[in-house]
Amino acid sequence: MRQGGCHCGAVRYEAEGDPLHHALCHCSDCRASSGAPAVAWIAFPEDKVRLTKGATTTYAGTGGARRQFCAVCGTGVFYSNADMLPGLVDIQSATLDDAGDDAPGVQIQCADRLPWFEGLSGLPAFDRYPAP
Repeated sequence: MRQGGCHCGAVRYEAEGDPLHHALCHCSDCRASSGAPAVAWIAFPEDKVRLTKGATTTYAGTGGARRQFCAVCGTGVFYSNADMLPGLVDIQSATLDDAGDDAPGVQIQCADRLPWFEGLSGLPAFDRYPAP
């Protein structure tokens, strides 16, 4: 059983069983909705995901896309699209309590990937915010 929730704690959820896939998405829609250069999604059958606290607000996008997020803090939580991914719910995997346990197995929508994304591993890295 995996558990997770939004930043403020108003929304909590559970997902049962093994994930069907875990992908890092580079599409422009994910970037626009999250404000991040990419979003990691871990998918489960929709009957294996349930809210345990609170409620989400839904943004209905184009082509049947539904993005659900916390109305209090704005954290994106779920994505579904009955036309493209019938019976599945994608969870923003960074919202899992154990977000570091499952690495994505694939990158998708790479045609939209920001050109500087691949060079990130060559940047200086600090364990915490660097001293001025």
